[in-house]
Amino acid sequence: MLTSADLDTLLLTLKVAGISTSVMLLLGTPLAWWLARTRSAWKGVINAVVALPLVLPPTVLGFYLLVLMGPAGVIGKFTNWLGLGALPFTFAGLVVASALYSMPFVVQPLQAAFTTIGQQPLEAAATLRASPLDTFFSVVMPLAKPGFLTAIILGFSHTVGEFGVVLMVGGNIPDKTRVVSVQIYNHVEALEYNEAHWLAGCLLVFSFAVLLTLYTVLKTQPVAHQLK
Repeated sequence: MLTSADLDTLLLTLKVAGISTSVMLLLGTPLAWWLARTRSAWKGVINAVVALPLVLPPTVLGFYLLVLMGPAGVIGKFTNWLGLGALPFTFAGLVVASALYSMPFVVQPLQAAFTTIGQQPLEAAATLRASPLDTFFSVVMPLAKPGFLTAIILGFSHTVGEFGVVLMVGGNIPDKTRVVSVQIYNHVEALEYNEAHWLAGCLLVFSFAVLLTLYTVLKTQPVAHQLK
C-alpha cells in the first residue's frame, strides 16, 4: 500500500507538474508562434536550443542548471539580487528545472499546430479589421486546440516522470523537492520493493492513461495537428 510519505510525494509531483505546465504554456506559446511564423535566420538556432533537452542526458542539463542557479551563477546572482535567494534545492528551482527540461514537449506540438493553420484564416481575420491579438485568441487558438491539448498532456506527463534533472536541481528533500520518481529510487535503494511496486504501478497506469488520451485527441483531429 501507499504510505503517507508516498502520498505526499504524489501530491508534490502533481503540484510541480501543474505549475510547470502553466509556465511552459505561458512562455512556450509566444515562442512557438514566433517559430511558426518567422523567416529569421535564427529560427534554426532557436529550434535547436528548444530541442536540446530531447538529446541531452538529464544529468548534463541538471548540472548546468545547478551551476547557473547557484550562488555564483548568473541566474543565482540575479535571484539573490531580487532577494529570492538561490534556487537549487527549493520548490521554485524544481519548477524552473522541470519547465526547461519539458519545454520541447510543449513548444513543438504548438509550433506544428500553428504551422498547420496556414495564412488564409489570418488574412480573413485581417479583412474584418481584427487586431493581431484578437486574431490570435479568436482564430488561432480555436484552430490550434488539438495542439494545445497535446502540449498540455505531454508537458504535464513528462514533468511527472522526470528523474535526473529534478534530482540534480531539487535534491531529495522530503515535503519540499522529493517527487515520485525520486521516491521510487529511494524505495529500491532501501530494498523496499513492495512500496516501489505500488508507486511504479501508479506511474504506469498514469502513463498509459496519458497516451490513450493523447491518441484519442489526435484521432479526433487527424489533420489539425501532427507532432513534429
